[in-house]
Amino acid sequence: MKRWIGKKRKVFCIGANKTGTTSVELALKDLGYRMGDQDAAQGLLDSYGKRQFADIINFCKSADAFQDAPFSWHYTFMPLEQAFPDARFILTIRDSEQVWYESLVRFHTRIFGKNGAVPTEADLRAATRAKGRTAWDNMNTRHEMISGDPYNRDLLMAYYRDHNRMVMDYFRFKDNLLVINLNEQGSYQAFCNFIGSKPLYDNFPWENRTG
Repeated sequence: MKRWIGKKRKVFCIGANKTGTTSVELALKDLGYRMGDQDAAQGLLDSYGKRQFADIINFCKSADAFQDAPFSWHYTFMPLEQAFPDARFILTIRDSEQVWYESLVRFHTRIFGKNGAVPTEADLRAATRAKGRTAWDNMNTRHEMISGDPYNRDLLMAYYRDHNRMVMDYFRFKDNLLVINLNEQGSYQAFCNFIGSKPLYDNFPWENRTG
């Protein structure tokens, strides 16, 4: 794999949530990258919904690297790559769409559910997030929700498949995308080589691991 040498380039982790993106964030911080303020990024979700990407591009001047919403959602990577052609893009993936779906549901059950139950639509509408938005608002901005069935398996797994397919298709003739599964041996070394940094560890520092 080609090793990038020279000044620090922007890095965008564009994998879906629950693919190891928080661990990539931690690894980037340890390597000296200034991460975008995720609470502030919540203020961009309305702009994302209206596909007003100029606001998102302007926000990306504030730091070296970004992950999570709206950077990891459909379409955002396209204007970002056009605005920052020297940037590195990292698509984190899981072993399968089923593994990803189950991890997402477990994580949301832990933070939004009641008494160990999968969150209902009412639970998500009551869960206040940054900038006055709710968990339902955030998820519905990312993809159209089904009322009464917020964790519809077919819908969510299709979203995961479509996102990965769109990213890999967009970058298929470019060399600024790394597709990586953090569970695979050597993934941390491949990540460091891709962004041009010397590894600090043998493996990724895990964060928010729910299986």
